[in-house]
Amino acid sequence: MSKLGQRLIQSANEALAIARGEVEPARVYERADVAAIRKELKLSQEKFAARFRLSVATVRDWEQGRRTPDASANNYLLVIKYSPKAVEKALAKAGEELAA
Repeated sequence: MSKLGQRLIQSANEALAIARGEVEPARVYERADVAAIRKELKLSQEKFAARFRLSVATVRDWEQGRRTPDASANNYLLVIKYSPKAVEKALAKAGEELAA
């Protein structure tokens, strides 16, 4: 068997052990719940998208499960969740610098 084949079998066995609860995954990432974040901030999809410079269509797709935020977008959403004022301040500052 090739090295690739051996690695695939090993990976499958590790995934099965994780699924059975026999071992913990190496990393666990928090997945941002876009709708919950937006509702916590009491914003419509349109206002949330505008405030955080996102596409309304993208926010809608994330919330309806048609798309999943990639790692960078997920991290951005988590920063919005935990520090929305800091994000707003940074975006305002960036806007000022662009206007100058």
